[in-house]
Amino acid sequence: MKVLILAAGRGTRISRYLSGKPKCTVDIGGGQCLIEYTIDLLHSRGIQDIGIVLGYEAQVIREVLADKGVSFFYNPFYDVTNSIASAWFAKEFLMGDDLLIMNGDVYLEEKLLDRILAQGRSPVMFADESRRETADYKFFYEDGILKKYGKELTGDDVTGEYIGIGRFSAAFMPEFICRMEEMIDRQEHGVWWENVVYSMTGQQPVYVEDVSGHFWAEVDYIEDYERILEHRGVEKIVR
Repeated sequence: MKVLILAAGRGTRISRYLSGKPKCTVDIGGGQCLIEYTIDLLHSRGIQDIGIVLGYEAQVIREVLADKGVSFFYNPFYDVTNSIASAWFAKEFLMGDDLLIMNGDVYLEEKLLDRILAQGRSPVMFADESRRETADYKFFYEDGILKKYGKELTGDDVTGEYIGIGRFSAAFMPEFICRMEEMIDRQEHGVWWENVVYSMTGQQPVYVEDVSGHFWAEVDYIEDYERILEHRGVEKIVR
């Protein structure tokens, strides 16, 4: 199992609270920042082959993870592209084994990672049905198959909130890379890496696994960060 973590973005929606630091380096208590926690959690499950795509304040993240044995990739165009470009710069890492791709600002509790690692279907994205009312990026799926996706979905078209992670078999990745390169060739470098997977809906099953009941957070807003601190029993920051 490999894991690719995309950590090139600046995080403009929360940046004013972070004093210029990358989102994945926010302090979550216990002497750890978010990205350290994620790497240590993956290591605890025997996953050593970890790649991280850097961009904004890359050196800060390199220093934080200097002794973690991870592979670094760099998206020099992080300020004018989105995560599909970051995945493209790490495309040689994507082959050869089953793979998790996750966004660097995602916090997962231990039992949730175990649930994700136990999932055998591919491609599979993970969603939380308990957060339909407050969802940011929304999924509509039936019988575990993704039908619709987007921030604009409303009402009965929302069955869960996407949590920022997907799992893929080694056999699936050549198709993923081919489609990703086609999108880059069409100058579609302003979309998320997930759009590569979404482009397959209606052509092949894109599975969705509900992980409600497990704690997770994607640090897009200060409230997301505060949820992590509360979950870990850490005093919230003073705004």
